Amino acid sequence: MQPINILLVEDDTLDVIDIKRSLDKLNIFYKLTNAKNGEEAIMLLDEQISSGSGPLPDVMLIDINMPKVNGFEVLEYMRGRQEFKQIKRFILTTSGDRDDKTMAERLGVSGYIIKPLKLNSPSAMDAFNLMIDLLNFKKN
Repeated sequence: MQPINILLVEDDTLDVIDIKRSLDKLNIFYKLTNAKNGEEAIMLLDEQISSGSGPLPDVMLIDINMPKVNGFEVLEYMRGRQEFKQIKRFILTTSGDRDDKTMAERLGVSGYIIKPLKLNSPSAMDAFNLMIDLLNFKKN
């Protein structure tokens, strides 16, 4: 069985630990790569495309507010590029701002998760259920 390949774009160490704990609690078999900002995420994606250094992520969890390159800029970079079409993208943020949600939807996210992460919130359950579905798909 292949793990779900997750790219977490998050600069807060405690949030990274929280995500790992949540994935473990739900028994999701995963490989997690953490990019500490949007610039690092774009570099990782570019490297995977140009060198074939590994599979692209199945899922990306992207914080909005990060140094250097923010989450919206990462989504803008990915938008319209065929090689990224299959990656499921989720915003993971403290912002409940309506404009941020609208921007995220315009940029094609699969979901919008408000931090701190609560496993029983509808948006988090949508994201984790998608990951479980991807895992089941990879089994077959």
